[in-house]
Amino acid sequence: MARLIPTLCLFLVISAGAARAACVGTDLIDTLPPAERALVESETALQPFAEGNFWRATRGEQRVIVAGTYHLEDPRHAANLDRLRPFIEEAGVLLVEAGPEEEAKLKEAMAKDPSLMLSDGPTLPEVLSEGEWKTLSGALRARGIPPVLASKFEPWYVSMTLALPPCAIDAAKQPDGLDKMAMAAARDAGVPVRSLEPWNTVFRLFAELTPQEQLAMIRTALPLEDRVEDLAVTLGDRYFAGESRKVWEYMRLQTHAMPGYTPEAADAEFARMEETLVTRRNRAWMPVIEAAAAEGPTVVAVGALHLPGKGGVLALLDEAGFRLEKLGF
Repeated sequence: MARLIPTLCLFLVISAGAARAACVGTDLIDTLPPAERALVESETALQPFAEGNFWRATRGEQRVIVAGTYHLEDPRHAANLDRLRPFIEEAGVLLVEAGPEEEAKLKEAMAKDPSLMLSDGPTLPEVLSEGEWKTLSGALRARGIPPVLASKFEPWYVSMTLALPPCAIDAAKQPDGLDKMAMAAARDAGVPVRSLEPWNTVFRLFAELTPQEQLAMIRTALPLEDRVEDLAVTLGDRYFAGESRKVWEYMRLQTHAMPGYTPEAADAEFARMEETLVTRRNRAWMPVIEAAAAEGPTVVAVGALHLPGKGGVLALLDEAGFRLEKLGF
């Protein structure tokens, strides 16, 4: 797997990311040479619904409000919630990736069965080079995790840990992003909250990866350790600009130049990642969304990277006969 996976976990899997106020860095897309930045822009423009985090989909009398979320606390969420709240108050249901019941089941399962995160194979020091383990150990200590403990984790779980920069550790302990704020608004309005997928989706997704692919997730993340705050700031700032897809295209193009990669190999890996981590989940969500829309006004609040692209929620709604209108935060 390409080095994109750890950073995309911020959007796709867990309530992890970087609070802009806590992390200080530079937007990496802004620092690109003009030609490279233009390429990122042009590749992003090829994707349907490439920009925007707030949409209305209508099909006959059915109405679905789609909000792309960012999972950690940020003061900029307040204005977005003000925009979203009236639609939640009028809705029959709020659909999210993981509702309160699913989150509780996940926490309970992880507490009762640590083997969900532990590997039954060789430890990380046994499969990584001495230099790789030394770098990884330093990165783990910076996040308050003893390397001896992490050495027994599944590699995918360690890579998710690397996705969270040290500057955001405190914020991640009590994630309060737009999705959580939307759920609180629904609770206040007496609107039911339902999950789009089972609680164990995370584990099923990563179980599909081979041990070699999981180790590659760590190996390709380690060279980014000195830029992890920049990546966090880039993710956050581009989200609030409605440009989450642009980060995907930026990382794909950056991977073209990685040692051991060709553009063709990188693009193939990214296509597989998108299918496994994004598109397949989006397709599975569609029957849930359509069933809810048939019952009444529906609000869908999911990670922003699920919205754009050929297999994004917006394109799937379009294919299902909904008319899409960008509302804008």
